[in-house]
Amino acid sequence: MEGGEHTPAKKERASMSEETEQEQQQSDGITLSVEWHFPEGLLSRYANNVLVQSGQYEFVISFFEMQLPALLGPPEDNIAKLKEMGKVRAECVSKIIISPELVPGLIDALQTELDKFSSQKTKQ
Repeated sequence: MEGGEHTPAKKERASMSEETEQEQQQSDGITLSVEWHFPEGLLSRYANNVLVQSGQYEFVISFFEMQLPALLGPPEDNIAKLKEMGKVRAECVSKIIISPELVPGLIDALQTELDKFSSQKTKQ
């Protein structure tokens, strides 16, 4: 939904909150639940490319949208135009920086959602 608002839906979703809650409980003996809040006006952007980099103390995940130009000519003209261009610009639409401790939980959450998606896709 480029340029639109994100409306959260009530549904099951994988999260890293269980790990966060366990860490909080271990550190001071108090467990706090997480209230997920999506502020009004939060924009959702489409990304079709991702770049992941690691630094000494963090992981940087950059999301990009890449759009190929509209090529309306015959195939040989389109191929010539693409060769002439040499590259396509990928526009960064979001950049997230997380601590290395969150990466395993993020991978697990993504894998859980991918498994659900794949399971539903094969049922169709």
